Amino acid sequence: MIKHIVMWKFQPGKDVEVQAFLDGLRGLYGVIPQIREQEVGVNCAPGNYDAVLVSAFDSLEDLEAYKNDPRHQKVSALCKAIRTDRVAVDCEV
Repeated sequence: MIKHIVMWKFQPGKDVEVQAFLDGLRGLYGVIPQIREQEVGVNCAPGNYDAVLVSAFDSLEDLEAYKNDPRHQKVSALCKAIRTDRVAVDCEV
């Protein structure tokens, strides 16, 4: 199994767009069949990244299929327009 973990920092004053992004991201679960597990969280402590995605896939090929899915691409485009930083790790568990 592959865990895909991504964290973002967002531009100030983009609360509506951030919420739309997070809702869109949550909406992919159960729609894109390669996603086995998904958690989306918002930071509750100061000084950290603003939000996190922890998702699971059966293989790296499934992760790539998810990344290239047009539904994910649409959500990702919104994120790219409002983020200031992104970090990610993909690890086998």
